[in-house]
Amino acid sequence: MPTNTLGVNLAGSTLRHSCHACALFSDLEEEYSVLMPFALEGFERGEKLFQVVDAQHRPERLRRLADAGMASDDADPACQVEVRPWEAAYLRGGRFNQDAMLELIQQALEDSKASGFGLTRLWANMEWALEKLPGVEDLLEYETRLNRILPQYDDFVVCTYDLSKFSASVVVDVLRTHPWAVVGRTLQQNPFYIPPDQMLREMRDRG
Repeated sequence: MPTNTLGVNLAGSTLRHSCHACALFSDLEEEYSVLMPFALEGFERGEKLFQVVDAQHRPERLRRLADAGMASDDADPACQVEVRPWEAAYLRGGRFNQDAMLELIQQALEDSKASGFGLTRLWANMEWALEKLPGVEDLLEYETRLNRILPQYDDFVVCTYDLSKFSASVVVDVLRTHPWAVVGRTLQQNPFYIPPDQMLREMRDRG
């Protein structure tokens, strides 16, 4: 697993290797209070910020980033800050295709390196999985398979889940598909994490 000599600060912890974390928040303000410092640190270091949000929330995200001194992708010729709506990431073509999304993640991380960004910090809102669209039922398999890919990189991927919108059973399974978790504004190594091969077998057994 590649290491990062500077270390990345997220929710009170400093990590020196890649991270795939689920961040569980009770509301939007809690999410911003935890992840805006994470984003700003990366911006000030000249790292790539790749974010995926609900299209309805994108203007607010761009405004908050700009207010914090981070130029948006609409005004940034270097494309250091990229904020995509779900329809340009998870829900391309009006459905969720986990294979296509895994390819997009890899391509985004590799393109960032090729463009001279030492690190990518990906912040993705996951409420797209609540939409009534084909493929969204593959959320957990996608999150599990991502754990086979991300250890090849030194980048940070944070998937945010609103606890007021997802059921308790889904949240439990989401925890099991992330090696790290932000709970109560604190990042911790996740004791409930299950390695991808084991988790995929379990999901197949469930049918």
